[in-house]
Amino acid sequence: MKVVFHEDFYRVYTSDPAAESGRMEAITAAVRDEAEFIAAKPAAEEDIAAVHTESHIAYVRAKELYEISALAAGGAVQAAEIGLTEPCFGLVRPPGHHASSDSSWGFCYFSNMAVAIESLRRRGKIRSAYILDFDLHYGDGTFNILSGKDYVRVYNPNAYHQEEYLDEVAGEMAECQADIIAVSAGFDNHRQDWGGLLSTENYREMGIMVREAAQRCGGGCFAILEGGYNHAVLGHNVLALMRGLSGK
Repeated sequence: MKVVFHEDFYRVYTSDPAAESGRMEAITAAVRDEAEFIAAKPAAEEDIAAVHTESHIAYVRAKELYEISALAAGGAVQAAEIGLTEPCFGLVRPPGHHASSDSSWGFCYFSNMAVAIESLRRRGKIRSAYILDFDLHYGDGTFNILSGKDYVRVYNPNAYHQEEYLDEVAGEMAECQADIIAVSAGFDNHRQDWGGLLSTENYREMGIMVREAAQRCGGGCFAILEGGYNHAVLGHNVLALMRGLSGK
């Protein structure tokens, strides 16, 4: 599977868990044998400005995080474009699903997913989209930016039991109709991470659900990294999702 990545994502740019040393290394080591790495490129300024205010962009610049955040957003755009024709994973950081139009928190700065989906729509590559966010934490930023737009559905599963959670995702995938299905892939709900709910195999199962739904819709699918902080299991969880998306 194509994996959009850049060595700059190894850089420790802040002191938060998403930027911690060894996090991206754990993922690349786990997926290397099954990944075709594509070099990430920074998002165009117009793509970022399409979803964020001038004041927020200035805020990110003032924190000296514009370059790494624009690179993450650009990697998401690339993953989305590749996802139109084949499953793809955007191995990017900082994460983005807690970034709203004019604010951000939770280790996020730009809304990578919103930048990517809006870029596809503005360029006429899609007419509809579905976003599944299975991170432990509610993707408020993505929702705040995109929920008012009638071409996209943003969904965060909220069940507290494993079987109910998977049933919830399966039900959504059975009903969704979209040109592209996007996954905000946070792995912090794993049994050995903060949430303690899902198994590694569950991520493969959800990847299969997404792939099959995309095939039924005659559209594409892709995922981008959000949370996930236990380095011992994170790479295995990413690989499991990739295998599900690719039909393995």
